[in-house]
Amino acid sequence: MRLGSVLSEALRNIGSGVSRAFVMFLAVLLSGTLLGGYEAMNVIGLESEAVQRINADADVNAIVGGTVDGDACDRLADTDDGTMSASSGAMRSGRQIVLLATPGKDISSYDVTPGMIRLIAGNAKADVSGVWVPRDVAKDFGLAVGSALQTREGTTRVAGVFDWPNDGRDTRFAYAFIVPVSASASTFDECWVKQWPASGQTESLLYSTLVAGSGSSNAGVTQVNKSFDSHYDARSSYLNRPTRWMPYLGLAIGVLIGVFSVRRRRLEYAGALHSGQSKGAQLLGIGVETVAWAGLAALSSCALLTAYAVRMSQSDWMAVLAAAVRTPLAVFSGVMVASLFAGLLIRESQLFRFFKKR
Repeated sequence: MRLGSVLSEALRNIGSGVSRAFVMFLAVLLSGTLLGGYEAMNVIGLESEAVQRINADADVNAIVGGTVDGDACDRLADTDDGTMSASSGAMRSGRQIVLLATPGKDISSYDVTPGMIRLIAGNAKADVSGVWVPRDVAKDFGLAVGSALQTREGTTRVAGVFDWPNDGRDTRFAYAFIVPVSASASTFDECWVKQWPASGQTESLLYSTLVAGSGSSNAGVTQVNKSFDSHYDARSSYLNRPTRWMPYLGLAIGVLIGVFSVRRRRLEYAGALHSGQSKGAQLLGIGVETVAWAGLAALSSCALLTAYAVRMSQSDWMAVLAAAVRTPLAVFSGVMVASLFAGLLIRESQLFRFFKKR
C-alpha cells in the first residue's frame, strides 16, 4: 500500500469511529492528567513547605554563648557558590533607647553588623546608614523609611522597616531598634547564618567565627526559629516523595491501553493481512491512529498540568511542571510501544481462531 492510502485509511478509521479514538483519547487524557496532577500537587506541597521555612527563618542557625568576630561572621555569606544562597551577620545587645515622644518608655536595641541587616531585610543591597525597626515599632511610633528618630542621645534616621512575625522565631528583634555598626567594632555575642539549601558545614562554619582564647568553650549552635524540624532535608524530601513512581504507573497504564486498543480489533487486522495488506503498512496505520488520539491526549494533559503549575506554584512552576509532565509522556510512550508490539504479534494464520472467538 502507498503511504497516502495508509494515511487516508487511518483517518477514515478515526472519523468513522472504528478505532474508538474518542474513548481512547479520554483514557489517556484522564490517566495522564490525574496521575501527573497528583505528582504536581505533591511537589507543590514540598515547595510550599520549603517556602514556609524560608519565610519563617527556619533555616537560620546561630552560635551563642561565645565571643564572635564580626568580620569573620559577615564573611560566611561568601560561601554562596551559585548552588546555594547564604547571608550572615553578628549581633550583640545595645543600650536601652528612650524616644523623646515617650520619655517614660525605653526600648531595647541591638548592635549588628551590615551582614545582619542584609539577613533580616532579605536584600543584599540593604541600607546600613541608619537604624532599622520592626513593623510593630514603626506602626506604634508612626515611623517609615527616612523618618527622623529623636532620642535622648540625639537624632538618627530610619533606614528601613522589616517584618518579624511571631511564628516561633527569636522574639528579641520583634520590638527593638536594630543599629548597624562596623563589623570590626569590638566583638559580638552571636553570629547568625542563613543558608538555603542547608549545608552540613553550617555548624563548623559558625564555630570558625569564635574569637580564639575568649572563653567560648560553652558556645553552641541553635536554631533562630525552634518551631520547625531541625533535621529538614529538602533534597531528600523531594527524592523520596511517594509520587516519584507515578511515571512508572503511567507507563503500565499506557501499555494496557495500547494493548487493548489493538487486541479489540485483532480480527480486523488478521483479515486485512489475509486480504493482502503488508505487515509494514498495517503497523504504520496502527501507529498513525495511535499517534492521533494518544498524542493529542498527552498534549492536552501537558497543557492542563502547565496551567495548574503556573497557577498553584509559589516559587518555580517550571520545576513542578518538569516533574508532572513525565507521567502523561510515560502514558503516551507506553501506548505507542504496546500498540505497535501488539500489532506485530497478530498474524494471518490466527484469522480462523479469532473468528471462532469473536
